[in-house]
Amino acid sequence: MSAAIVQTQNSPHEPWNKGRLIGQKSPLKPKEVWNIRVRLQIKAGKRDLAMFNVAIDSKLRGCDLVRLKIDDVYANDRARDRATVIQKKTGRPVQFELTEQARKSVEDWLAAIKPHAGRYLFPSRIHSREHISTRQYGRIVHAWVRSAGLEDSAYGTHSMRRTKAAQIYKKTGNLRAVQLLFGHTKLESTVRYLGIEVDDALSISEQVEL
Repeated sequence: MSAAIVQTQNSPHEPWNKGRLIGQKSPLKPKEVWNIRVRLQIKAGKRDLAMFNVAIDSKLRGCDLVRLKIDDVYANDRARDRATVIQKKTGRPVQFELTEQARKSVEDWLAAIKPHAGRYLFPSRIHSREHISTRQYGRIVHAWVRSAGLEDSAYGTHSMRRTKAAQIYKKTGNLRAVQLLFGHTKLESTVRYLGIEVDDALSISEQVEL
């Protein structure tokens, strides 16, 4: 047994998660959302600004965000107020809203690329008939986070999905509404995804002084 222990300790292989923050990715706080948004506006990155705003509003998984087509969010020469897409993971439809600033950024982006019906909203720069990959989207999200001076290992594409939903729950306490917005079939999935039980327990604990 001791030999096995020594061999393990001397193994040249490091754990895959060494030096990484593992677990649920944090949602962005409102001031962090505005920080990133302002930086994108100054940088005049029309695609990234549209992508950021749509990611926040839509609350979609990365795989669904990159698969958005222009027709999903744009019709009759203007961005839609609401959209419906079929989720890749569940095969179920989910609705989302686009706020005024998101609609404006989408319209500015599409004006820059001269859209064609049926094309992807965020096409690949290498293969224009394809959408950007989820991996590329992940790299873009980390660039946004770093630009705001945040620790990028604490955030990811799911941070974008959770950001608005976390604020909705914080302000209303309405889990059912958040469940519908996420397209979850079970309320328990929404609870786990938001980490509500942990957050609520900590909030209660903070209010108790001994």
